[in-house]
Amino acid sequence: MIAELDGTLLRKSPADIVVDVGGVGYHAFIPLSTFRLIGQIGEKVHVFTHTHVREDALDLFGFSSEGERAIFLELISVSGIGPKLGLAVLSGLSPEMFHRAVVDEDLGLLTSVKGIGRKTAQRLVVELKEKFSGMDVFLIGGGGPEVREEVGDAVMALVSLGIPRAKARESVLAARRNGGDGLSVEELVKRALRK
Repeated sequence: MIAELDGTLLRKSPADIVVDVGGVGYHAFIPLSTFRLIGQIGEKVHVFTHTHVREDALDLFGFSSEGERAIFLELISVSGIGPKLGLAVLSGLSPEMFHRAVVDEDLGLLTSVKGIGRKTAQRLVVELKEKFSGMDVFLIGGGGPEVREEVGDAVMALVSLGIPRAKARESVLAARRNGGDGLSVEELVKRALRK
């Protein structure tokens, strides 16, 4: 099993990457979050991976953090969730937001991800809530609980203004990336509205 890759980024797209490790190019499928963080072609990269074996395929999935990989592994442990849908979830929600959505039973946020309907969202909550309740929030990275709370509050404020949840989430996360973790809910909302 391949657990990590440490090498040079040869190719990169929103769906996959190729990393040269000692002269061998490893192809890995990735979520959008990893695409944004992975670096540029020609740079040294470190990728956390999961090797997924099926009778007709051997696929490698890559992640920018151990927390992202941990959430992915929990996702694919749920009946009816395969690796492709797991990547779709991580492409639509940050690991922190997904963790919070499951713990808070936020079916609206979960169903904002393409491919996740109400029944699948309910199954995710039923099968993962207990595991996630005991999970160290710092394992999944991206700041402390107060950062996630501010992001969630800003998204809810935008939704109350009539902005679709997925667009609101995208705008708030972009505002936070550009302004840092120290932004208040009000400032996040203002910056997100400018987008």
